[in-house]
Amino acid sequence: MARTTTERRSAGNLPAGTTSFVGRRHELTEVKRLLSVYRLVTLTGPGGVGKTRLSMRVAADVRRAFHDQAWFVDLGELREPNLVPQTVAEQLEIHEQSSRPVQDAVVERLGAGPTLLVLDSCEHLVDACAALVNTLIQVCPELRVVATSRQSLGLVGECTYTVPPFEVPDPEHAGSPNAVAHFDSVRLFVARAAAVLPSFEVDQSNYQALARICHDLDGIPLAIELTAVRLRSLSLEQIADRLTEQHRLLGEATRGLPPRQRTLRALIDWSYELCSAPERLVWARASVFSGSFDLDAVEHVASGDGVAEADVLGLVDALVDKSIFLRDSGQAVARYRMLDTTRAYGVEKLAAGGGHEAARRRHRDYFAGLTRRFAAEWLGPDEPAWINRLWLEHPNLRVAFDYCARQEGEAEAGLRMVVQLADFLSLRGYHTETRMWLDRLLASATEPSHERLSSLMLDAWFALQQGDAGTARSSLGESEDLAARIGSSEELAYLAHLRGMEALVEADVDRADPLFGEAYERFRTAGSLRGEMLTLFLYGLTVGHRGQAEKGRMLLDACIDKSVRLGDTFWRSHALWAHAYVDVAAGEPERAERSCKESLRLGRLLADRTAMAFSLETLAWVEATLGRHGRAATLFGLAASVWESLGGSPEFYSSFAHAHHAHVAGVREALGDSAYEQAFEQGHRLSAAQAVDFALETERPRDARQPTGEQPLLTRREFQIAELVAEGLTNRDIAARLVISTRTAEGHVENILTKLGFSSRTQIAAWVTARQESAQR
Repeated sequence: MARTTTERRSAGNLPAGTTSFVGRRHELTEVKRLLSVYRLVTLTGPGGVGKTRLSMRVAADVRRAFHDQAWFVDLGELREPNLVPQTVAEQLEIHEQSSRPVQDAVVERLGAGPTLLVLDSCEHLVDACAALVNTLIQVCPELRVVATSRQSLGLVGECTYTVPPFEVPDPEHAGSPNAVAHFDSVRLFVARAAAVLPSFEVDQSNYQALARICHDLDGIPLAIELTAVRLRSLSLEQIADRLTEQHRLLGEATRGLPPRQRTLRALIDWSYELCSAPERLVWARASVFSGSFDLDAVEHVASGDGVAEADVLGLVDALVDKSIFLRDSGQAVARYRMLDTTRAYGVEKLAAGGGHEAARRRHRDYFAGLTRRFAAEWLGPDEPAWINRLWLEHPNLRVAFDYCARQEGEAEAGLRMVVQLADFLSLRGYHTETRMWLDRLLASATEPSHERLSSLMLDAWFALQQGDAGTARSSLGESEDLAARIGSSEELAYLAHLRGMEALVEADVDRADPLFGEAYERFRTAGSLRGEMLTLFLYGLTVGHRGQAEKGRMLLDACIDKSVRLGDTFWRSHALWAHAYVDVAAGEPERAERSCKESLRLGRLLADRTAMAFSLETLAWVEATLGRHGRAATLFGLAASVWESLGGSPEFYSSFAHAHHAHVAGVREALGDSAYEQAFEQGHRLSAAQAVDFALETERPRDARQPTGEQPLLTRREFQIAELVAEGLTNRDIAARLVISTRTAEGHVENILTKLGFSSRTQIAAWVTARQESAQR
């Protein structure tokens, strides 16, 4: 594929540590030494021993040797082995839109130069991880991999390093506070205890109890951290006494486990014993969730058979207080999560009590209801809220899809859910994953049905977007046969639309035009508003491409008018960039400029990078047409950066590619190669937020340059986040630093932008710097 820029790889994604890193000096040195010798180093050890923290610290220490290409992939929440390559691709910021296997895109990215890949929590996906790593190691000569797992990957050339627990003091020979304080296990307890009781320190009154606790916990970091939290309600002596009692009571029950897992199990057993019977039921039933969940969801899943729905709120509150549920603060609606260890424990208890199947079905039923609501309600002013909600629920949606795929007689229910989520899955770029779920579910739901028909058409839609013409033809052929037998008027409209899309992809606009026209009339007759919006956008683009600018604008204006009446953002942003495409081709660049900028303003509300890429690209054509060649070159750099983040390119769209090359050639000729590359690179370096700011030519507000004496209406937390933005931290980094979710961090940043009247993080940074300089004066 021809390119107009030199390749540029974005920096790695290592998360910042949420708490201080304690000890491990010897382990750090040894793992870094092994990594210099072996290309695959697997850190093994029991749950809670600190494999993840050690891998992250090692990666942070050595990333400069890899030119900052150090990538961290958390597999802890993933349950589907087939999605391991896709998950790695997402963390590598690869959003593949072509039909080639996603693993090929991962190979291409990791084979581009020296790279360190950290795969965390591989034990439940060990075969899939081993297969992927084996391929990567063979074809990416400058790649090194650090894996964490409770067992080795079993590959030739793999070096395993068993992460030991922290050393612990001997309670019988702990002669003084100083004799205890130098142990890493004690240092960790003290660091975490200080977060609960800021005045906590090792002294004459507590060092013996502290030595007993760390000794009884076998120096397992997670157990130490969980126990330190108990200082909110118990004294150090009480904790030490209760740990001793629990070990004695539960020793027989855990004797079959490895010795060091016995203590961690005993700690969780202790937490379980402290819960009431209804609390235990809610804990166990909530273990079917993946990632986080909200109160409505847990009320539906956990109630019944011993738990009244009205009591769930109080029980959730009790479990939060006991640190079984952790609350993700900052969301408009409170969400909860569990550590992997407590979740796994809940699954075990649920299975032992015979309630696992019932809980999973209630979980599926809840999320089936959510997808029905999305399909019915999302088109309108609530689109940003819906997209955020479903993004948070994506791990749970995967669990629900999996239940439908595995459970006999449930495949059609799963197909309905996937079809109802089509707009969300498309917007987020989950093309490959969606096709995987459709394949699995269609393999079970083989009888003729409306669910099968709509799913075949959706499969064809995603295949066309990925350039997989063979699969698209096959799915469309079966869809036509099935539609002839059972198709409704709306389904026949979607079929005509898909045939139009097929023709458009093949650059046969003469065939696409009447097919989109037929689809639009059928949708109008059927009363399908979504279908009308979908078809109007592509119909107008197709007609405009044929040279009928006025008719194309009329169709696109109709789509925009409907969007405005509905309060819709998604279709309006796409119709606006299509309008700009028609206008610039018709020789009206000023009109096209207005449409591009409005599309960008709307697109960022949904983080729709596809609309952003097309809008930035078309805006570059506008600037080139107006003779603003330097700005056009920078916009080409901005667009290229967004295309790369999508795994896309103008080359995927034949008519678009022709215009792209023509405008790039004109700008290069006007500027010269050197000036073009310099301006291009300037744009390529900017973040997505900075790209929109540049494209919109947003002026920095006065108070971003010169602070006034008035205090802006920022909360203390918002001031803290603004300072972190000024340090250059991403939303992910901020979330890790403050122990909040990434979405919470994003929400705070958006609030700051709104309150200060800014449009970019750069302006926040300038405002913070100006305030600091003013304070120093």
